[in-house]
Amino acid sequence: MVLGMSLATFTLLHVGISLIGIATGFVAVYGMLNADRLAAWTAVFLATTVLTSVTGFLFPFEKLLPSHIFGIISLPLLAVAILGLYAFRLAGPWRWIYVVTALVALYLNTFVAVVQAFLKIPPISALAPTQSEPPFLVAQLLLLAIFVGLGVLAVRRFRPSTAAPALISPAA
Repeated sequence: MVLGMSLATFTLLHVGISLIGIATGFVAVYGMLNADRLAAWTAVFLATTVLTSVTGFLFPFEKLLPSHIFGIISLPLLAVAILGLYAFRLAGPWRWIYVVTALVALYLNTFVAVVQAFLKIPPISALAPTQSEPPFLVAQLLLLAIFVGLGVLAVRRFRPSTAAPALISPAA
């Protein structure tokens, strides 16, 4: 049991949150590429990606796993992205810092999704049963290349016309 749910139910919840984070993350990246904050989509992306990492730590485990290390890396990146967007309102260097940290967090989430696909989806698993075969390496290198390209484009193009709302409104 995890948070009062069976392990199967909790796993389903975790996977659902992760997939929402990935999907909304790509919508947020689309917004970045078009100099549009897409505020609601971005908020859902950041929240669900934080939840993905947090819920990942709630699974029972006996040793530190690569997924835990990704969560340990992702949470501080997300904290910086959230600060850059909401506290510093994308001012000065916080624009590109936000873009890079948000994209790296999305990349880590998709990296884990690819790993899980190779572990759990039989036709894909058959291509690389130990995840040391060329199809797995090619998939991960392609994913990395896509994210590097998206990152370069997003840093260049993301110049929204309005600043992000502050976390706390200043007193009038």
